[in-house]
Amino acid sequence: QVQLAESGGGLVQAGGSLRLSCVASTGVFRSPDMGWFRQAPGKERKFVAGISWNGVGIAYADSVKGRFTISRDDVVKTSYLQMNSLKPEDTAVYFCAAAPPNSYADPSRYVSWGPGTQVTVSS
Repeated sequence: QVQLAESGGGLVQAGGSLRLSCVASTGVFRSPDMGWFRQAPGKERKFVAGISWNGVGIAYADSVKGRFTISRDDVVKTSYLQMNSLKPEDTAVYFCAAAPPNSYADPSRYVSWGPGTQVTVSS
């Protein structure tokens, strides 16, 4: 499986921005689809965004469309989640995940997970 490590979380005021990064080691999938999920306290983990192995296919949860942007740089094996116009309801632990190619839009296909990074948005 792919090993993943997130970074970039922190505390930000509402309306601010953060960029999360996820470095992936080479695993079973040479160039996996990548995604981001989040889990708020007491709630289930939810899909935030996904990007295909070639960067062509991208999907977002409705709650983040227009505010978050997912991207990837395969030279450095890193995916990014640029988060703008942050709201208190975006507060959660954010997880990076990997899926087989062409699975980026299906949350059930993600099989490798990072440990997560905390994002806290104050009002």
